[in-house]
Amino acid sequence: MSTFDYVEIPPDTIRLQSSPASDPVRPFTKISTSLPSCSPTPAAAAAAAGSTTFSPTKSLSTLLLNTSFPASIPTSASPRKSSTALLSTRDPLSIPITTVNFRRFVARVGPVFWLQDRVEEVLMWRCGWKYTGVWIASYAFLCYFPRMVLLVPHVILASIMLYTYPTPSPSESISTKNPPAPIAPPPSEESVDWQANLQAIQNLMGAFSDGYDLLSPLAPHLIHRSTHTSLVLTLNLLSFLFLLPVLPLIPLRLLFFVLGVSPFIWTHPVTQARILPLLKAAVNGCIVKGGNASATLTGMTSSKYANMKIKLRRWIDDDRLDDKHWGAEMREVELWENERWTPGPSSSSSFVTQDDLDAVGLGFDVGDGSRGALLGAGTGTWSKTNLRPADRAPWTRARDGWSGVGGEVSSNLTFSLALGWAFVETEGWRPDALGSWVSTVSVSNSCSASGNGDPVSGADDSGWVYTNDVWADPRRIPLEAWKASGMTRRRRWVRRVYFDPALIENA
Repeated sequence: MSTFDYVEIPPDTIRLQSSPASDPVRPFTKISTSLPSCSPTPAAAAAAAGSTTFSPTKSLSTLLLNTSFPASIPTSASPRKSSTALLSTRDPLSIPITTVNFRRFVARVGPVFWLQDRVEEVLMWRCGWKYTGVWIASYAFLCYFPRMVLLVPHVILASIMLYTYPTPSPSESISTKNPPAPIAPPPSEESVDWQANLQAIQNLMGAFSDGYDLLSPLAPHLIHRSTHTSLVLTLNLLSFLFLLPVLPLIPLRLLFFVLGVSPFIWTHPVTQARILPLLKAAVNGCIVKGGNASATLTGMTSSKYANMKIKLRRWIDDDRLDDKHWGAEMREVELWENERWTPGPSSSSSFVTQDDLDAVGLGFDVGDGSRGALLGAGTGTWSKTNLRPADRAPWTRARDGWSGVGGEVSSNLTFSLALGWAFVETEGWRPDALGSWVSTVSVSNSCSASGNGDPVSGADDSGWVYTNDVWADPRRIPLEAWKASGMTRRRRWVRRVYFDPALIENA
């Protein structure tokens, strides 16, 4: 114990000893959390899958048995309980029945996807304006003469029979009657048609899941899981009472015509390429006159749009919070995602369009739906596997970017939270689409370097901030010169945590 040389201590005094802390510091608890949802782009997924050979006809049964069923299923398994006989409960859950029915379904579902392709061609103007215009005119004719809808089944049957009418060749005699050709059997599992049906099922399942994920945030407002359910119900009743006396005055023919033609107007190429970008720029308060309409959003307006999306996302997350979250202290934890760009087989210095990159399937992947930010940057791929041994880890915790999570990260991360803190259960990781973590010094330097005052720092639409080979000079869009020396990018993820005293009591 230290002594004081400049103070005389009386010999009859007793030095006080420091007592141990009554409340020692508790060690941090480790909590496992899933990784942020950053699904790979099709180009990255194709590159990752290129090293393995996959045969749909040979591996499908194995994948189905390994992923869709538990280890053992009893013979009379019936997960769906119903007091009456329904189609969904006709047969018990069985691996052989599922395998046979799935193979039969894949072999016979071809006409359904043929019809789906034809409808998509008409709705998306894939066959030209004349082809789609005929269908719009036909729909307008039915709207003006609605009773003609009763003749539509007759027209469909007549069209099928006329389309399949056998036309004899000139070498055949008219009086010769050949037996009708038999109907072609369903395609076998090794045929191209069977694999085409399987590919269509795969894409339809993905489209259905995307639609479900898009509409699922609205479900709490309809099933009394949200505080806004009463407001929605009140507006619904008021609109119902308002429409009752107005119904005889509504022109139904014009109404159904407008409702039917609206999807065609929305999917028209001019609407998608020119009108929607202009409306998007108008919402952000800055319409750029002249030039390419698809590039009307500058860095400043893009930041405003990203800020608006973040506020809307936070409003939805706040609406899902439970009562225990509202009364608790809440903070945010941070996580950084790091990737490096690797040139492709044919990296070119000339500028190309995004459509050209999509056509060859080797687009300059900006990740997670961020399109148009890197037009003309050349072919290549962004991936965490491209990181060098001396680079940052794929996932880092500290703002400096060098404190990695540790170990190989597959699907979960381990965070050290102080005792009493826990992640908000009703929300997940959210990307920082503004790039607010970029230092103001870097932003000012980048703005002065641009020459026209436009902010070139910050994040793109998906939250990525691009840097050079040594993780410096952050920008929203990488420079052309970086392709030769190398480039990197980072993205910040945040998630809220709250303090729960009950966790301390249970510890």
